[in-house]
Amino acid sequence: MNRSVSAISTSAKWCLSLLLTGLPLSPAQPATNPPAASTVPSEETPRGLSLTEAQGTAFQRNWDLLAAKSGIDLATAQLMVAKEFPNPTFSFSTARIDPQGNGTPLGNSIWNRSYDTIFAISQLVEIAGKRHNRQISGRAGIAGARARFFDARRSLDQGMTKAYVAALLAEENAQVLNESARSLRREAEIAETRFKAGDISDSDRRQIENSADVFDLQAKSAEASAIQARISVEILMGVTDPKGAWVPRDSLDQLTMTASEVPAGPGARPDILAAEADLRRAQADLALQKALRIPDPTFSLFYERNPPGPPGPDTMGLGVSFPLPLWNHNRGSIRAAEAARDQSALSLGKITAQARADTANAEVSYQEAQVRLRRYQDQIRPRSAQVRESVAFAYSKGGASLVDLLTAERDDNNIRLATAQARSDTASAAADLQAARAIVSETELHLPP
Repeated sequence: MNRSVSAISTSAKWCLSLLLTGLPLSPAQPATNPPAASTVPSEETPRGLSLTEAQGTAFQRNWDLLAAKSGIDLATAQLMVAKEFPNPTFSFSTARIDPQGNGTPLGNSIWNRSYDTIFAISQLVEIAGKRHNRQISGRAGIAGARARFFDARRSLDQGMTKAYVAALLAEENAQVLNESARSLRREAEIAETRFKAGDISDSDRRQIENSADVFDLQAKSAEASAIQARISVEILMGVTDPKGAWVPRDSLDQLTMTASEVPAGPGARPDILAAEADLRRAQADLALQKALRIPDPTFSLFYERNPPGPPGPDTMGLGVSFPLPLWNHNRGSIRAAEAARDQSALSLGKITAQARADTANAEVSYQEAQVRLRRYQDQIRPRSAQVRESVAFAYSKGGASLVDLLTAERDDNNIRLATAQARSDTASAAADLQAARAIVSETELHLPP
């Protein structure tokens, strides 16, 4: 009987050793593989989607970006209004209509009756640079609308990258937890054999099973989070019926490797350009309000027919009219325009300072994320894998307790998740840095969006 028990125990230990040598000890593979079947409806075939493809679709269909683009059309229409001249005014009046009759020696037709008929055309003429100031304001409005469009695209690019990275992180978390759950399932099978051989107690066997169940539940939660993250990407893409039925083609490693390529060159951030355009527009509006203190004349040309004369039935005349600036000097509108100009100047200063702060914060975050990722990949993650392998081997030989095995498994799982988080943080920090350093030149600002 003792020989049988010893043989079973030896066989179980050899099985445990063979299984441990086949356990995945390297870091989790990038989330380029399709997710588990439970993350995508079975009746749909998931399609692959890269970050570049997602951004391209979002630039064409994102609702906020389309709204920003319509702002350019609105500003263009306002400039067209500023360029238009006021229309002339035509007036017609007839007086001296006698019910007894208005016939004259010339006749009794409508044209020859003794009516006093006046035809007049009046034209308002704007002076003091009012039309010029309105056009300056309109052009500044177009520049501001274009800058806001570029700023919306900058924010969309940043948001899309971070949402895509969040989807990759959720996929990798689910993969890591599923691998940990499968690893403990193997340990549970070996524990079942050792329990039957009398090497471990029933409580040890159940602890391994419970730990595997916990990892499995966490993996299911991570898979649900992955679907939610993919839906967030689809919302930014302008999908009308988002379901998250796609798989990422890129990986966190790929995005992290290309993250350090940050463009630089002459120009300014689009939000700063928008604030500068707002200030120019406010200054032009102030000049316009000051010019409105000077009244605009209205010139008139009229033709009057009053038969039979003398001196003659027809006369022509010229006239001019303008309001007298006695009571209203447009002080309220000028004061409001001055306040708007001051607000625009303060807003420009605030946005400029905020842009510099964004760049500084993004640089610090990116450097910290890079250092943390290198330490996880080069030091912490390999040591954690070695510790877990050593403890598992020692447990198979009876040299480590179940608590040691479960602690090593949980620590390695947490470190693998932390490594994935470090990759995600690095890619997200790179997106923030690129957005903080994004610049638009004056030439690009005036190109069609």
